[in-house]
Amino acid sequence: MPDAHTRGYQAAEVVYHAYVTGLILALVSRRGAADAAEVVFRTFRRQQVEKFLPGLDKLGLRGLPPAVAAARYHYLSNALGGVRVEYMEESDRKAWVRYVPPRWIYEGATVCGVPSDVTRAILKAWHANNGELLGVPRLGFVCTKMTTDGDPGLEGYYLEHDRDLAPDERLRFAPGEDGPDFDPARAPRLDAATWPAGRVAKALRNFSMDYARTMLLELAAALGPAATVEVGGRAARQIGMQHYDRAAALLDVRPGGAEAFGEWLVRLGQAQGDDTTAARDGADVVVRQTTWRLMAGAGDVSDAVFQAWNELWVGALSLHDRHLRLEAIRAAGGAIAWRVRPRR
Repeated sequence: MPDAHTRGYQAAEVVYHAYVTGLILALVSRRGAADAAEVVFRTFRRQQVEKFLPGLDKLGLRGLPPAVAAARYHYLSNALGGVRVEYMEESDRKAWVRYVPPRWIYEGATVCGVPSDVTRAILKAWHANNGELLGVPRLGFVCTKMTTDGDPGLEGYYLEHDRDLAPDERLRFAPGEDGPDFDPARAPRLDAATWPAGRVAKALRNFSMDYARTMLLELAAALGPAATVEVGGRAARQIGMQHYDRAAALLDVRPGGAEAFGEWLVRLGQAQGDDTTAARDGADVVVRQTTWRLMAGAGDVSDAVFQAWNELWVGALSLHDRHLRLEAIRAAGGAIAWRVRPRR
């Protein structure tokens, strides 16, 4: 059985993974495909710019041919994030990736409600930009299948062309092509000594938290504070309710009472990497978090982003004990205080 630290990482991963999925569905259903695709594009482009080149170093992929390095990055980094991906290398200039159902980002039945415009936004934001960041304008991505079109996976290949590509040539679609079979014996592997189980569990947590952070920030930048609170906040409350039980089981917290919910917040906060404590104050429980690791380095984070994110815990409390309410105060420097108190 995993230890308490690992179960904490798993609880955080459950909540933030579901929130990413929920935000996409909420955007599609409440704002439409165009707004959803815009927020998803901005999210994945920001992630690509921040993570791709440092990730090549962490995964030991520097110096490989561009197509191979790009494809192996997606294979290995997504494996660390719990995403099922297959890798097929044809040559130094052509390497395939296939994201196999069940798709991580379209968890469960979500895939039925996501238009292909959202998938195209992901590919345009990330896969089509790898050559740009590598300084290899000859590198492009060819998409051959999309799960959101009803295909058995998102599939395509990196191809290093014989000439530089214009920006609108870096992503193209070739639905008639079919990728080779995946052979696990020929696929790259992570070094178990470098990536022990504890580090992998932490990477899974970070993967989900990073996407949730970026999507919230880009939702606010693209659609403004009102939409952030309305769409992002409602989705957060629903996810908090929907996934409270699973997170509580991982955190070893039983439902009911202010003290137990304070412990739920403390254990989840610590699992997120934050300094979190709780104390009794009469009939109330006050939880204090001196850091906000999720938004560390993000600059001046708007109140709308905080309000939307906080609805995760409002939703969770409504399942933990419907006779309690949650009040949150965000202080300067990232400190947060929650008061768990009886409804009056």
